[in-house]
Amino acid sequence: MAYTVCATWVAKDGEEEAVAQAVARIYQLAAGEPDILVYTFHRDPDDPRRFFFYEQYTDADAYARHLDAPYVREHAFGDAVPRLVSRDRTFWTTWDPTDEVLA
Repeated sequence: MAYTVCATWVAKDGEEEAVAQAVARIYQLAAGEPDILVYTFHRDPDDPRRFFFYEQYTDADAYARHLDAPYVREHAFGDAVPRLVSRDRTFWTTWDPTDEVLA
């Protein structure tokens, strides 16, 4: 069962390119993490200040380890997050409906 994170970031006016650069650094550095199953970043074509992230990890502990990685602390929490007007996250676990017995 995978642990899924969906996040939306909205950059402050004029900060969108700095956020995009921080996100690019995070993306490149995350490539070596073995517990990341899916790491897909999106940007709103109509509002370049809006970013959407779809991430899957082997479990919640893997996500916690990712957040604690030095490059995430530096580029996300130290650089990008202070440049945001909002940051929303939702958490999910994968579910296989065929495992359910329907009455």
